[in-house]
Amino acid sequence: MNIICSNTLFVGKKVVYLPTCLSTNTEAVSMLQKGPVIEGTIIYTPEQTAGRGQRGNQWEAKANKNLTFSMILKPTFLQAQEQFQLNVAVSLGIMDFFREVIGLSVKVKWPNDIYVEDRKICGILIENFLHGNSISHAIIGIGINVNQQVFDHPKATSIALEVGKQYKLESLLEEIAQYIEARYLKLKNQGYLALKTAYLQSLYWYQEVHQFERLTEVGKGTIFEGSILGIDTHGKLILQSEKGLETFGLKEIRFHQ
Repeated sequence: MNIICSNTLFVGKKVVYLPTCLSTNTEAVSMLQKGPVIEGTIIYTPEQTAGRGQRGNQWEAKANKNLTFSMILKPTFLQAQEQFQLNVAVSLGIMDFFREVIGLSVKVKWPNDIYVEDRKICGILIENFLHGNSISHAIIGIGINVNQQVFDHPKATSIALEVGKQYKLESLLEEIAQYIEARYLKLKNQGYLALKTAYLQSLYWYQEVHQFERLTEVGKGTIFEGSILGIDTHGKLILQSEKGLETFGLKEIRFHQ
């Protein structure tokens, strides 16, 4: 299958199509180990059998029903401590796509899952690789529920369930590439501040009181009430709790639902 994103500057100008694979992120790593890869290269498969999510979870996606792909970017303009800025840009790009298709009920759940109300519709896994103190390249793995209508997880949804119609996967891939490229170029050329503001405005549970769970090294911890106030320079979540202002990394907190 020959897929080329025609309305972008560089994202998706090369698309590597795999009829099936374990994980597109793993395939991207393998490509990078073999030699130079053009920035914006996309590895796309309609059947990913062992897709990876945040916290080591597996991504559920029935074959030929959903979009599962990875994108290789080279954000050398970002320092190691600025890694979360890429999360923000990519999340916003995907949010832009979903809001065009579904509407304003779409939110980004920290750090970078996409939700429609209380149901997950998209997962993002970003793996950054450093050269010195800068990011040499990043692999952005994206799983989007498109035409699947039955899920094992009760909190999952899809575009088809929300909109009521089926979509051609390859056409959506081109649209998403445009939106991600636009936000990525804004990050590169205009800086992070405006993107961070948009990210906070789109953040799931932002400035609302909800229950969270403190995580420990051995697993589950205590449940507490808090309100998300923002994110710090390293992308950690800033919460107002009964203890005052607290910051949490990915493995230190869970949304209690």
